Amino acid sequence: MIWLYGQDWFFNFSFFGENLRDLFNMKTINLSVAVWVGFIALFGIATDDGVVMATYLDQSFKSNEPNNKKGIRLATLEAAGKRIRPCLMTTVTTVLALLPVLTSTGKGSDIMIPMAIPIFGGMIIDVTSYFLLPVLYSWKKEFQLKRANK
Repeated sequence: MIWLYGQDWFFNFSFFGENLRDLFNMKTINLSVAVWVGFIALFGIATDDGVVMATYLDQSFKSNEPNNKKGIRLATLEAAGKRIRPCLMTTVTTVLALLPVLTSTGKGSDIMIPMAIPIFGGMIIDVTSYFLLPVLYSWKKEFQLKRANK
């Protein structure tokens, strides 16, 4: 995301008559301590979402142990479906909370904007983990079942 901010073509179009690069005050961002603090915060938030999903998958499989491939997939789908809402709420509130920071121009914005960019971009990309984690969990359980049946 930081690399994209430095590209002239990124967000260089108008929306309701306002150029988005100007609206979000996008310019080249140098790596600084603020950027690394943003990455650390992103890792914490993204890890939290993964822990919420994986913990519920573990609890679900401990309460009813499926004994075939179809049962594993159904149990994974059901458990992931129950945890996607809390994870999405975390992501949406984080992204929405960062919009004022990304559009700020006052005191401290030179520090806060580089800190917010990795979190904002990472949270948008983090949505893929909501689909990837259950697939990997199901694959692991299917592999364990296959090994147990040999």
